[in-house]
Amino acid sequence: ALGGLAEEGVTQLFRPEMGSDFIVGAVGQLQFEVMADRLGEEYGLEVIFEPSPFAEARWIMPAPGAGPADVEDFMSKYRGQMARDLDQDPVFLAKSSWETGYATERFPKVAFTRTKERG
Repeated sequence: ALGGLAEEGVTQLFRPEMGSDFIVGAVGQLQFEVMADRLGEEYGLEVIFEPSPFAEARWIMPAPGAGPADVEDFMSKYRGQMARDLDQDPVFLAKSSWETGYATERFPKVAFTRTKERG
């Protein structure tokens, strides 16, 4: 059910590298409400939200001139903040925009993007 709504673009769904619970990402509160309503109406599911410590998600890939090893190095340093999206692409989960900026400065061989092209 969550995957279907994420495929439609209602929300994003992330599976942390460490841990087993999914993290649902949304731009704002309204998206969570829409998701909860649809899960109730279409699937008969009750939704309970719990806050996450993460405020931002960034898809990561090698920066121009860099390679997969650079991304792996970053992921090993931030293992507790790494997740995979529905396509199994790596996503960095940051607790603040400051943390995103710090990681960007510290790892110039990693490109951080706010959105991902869907193919």
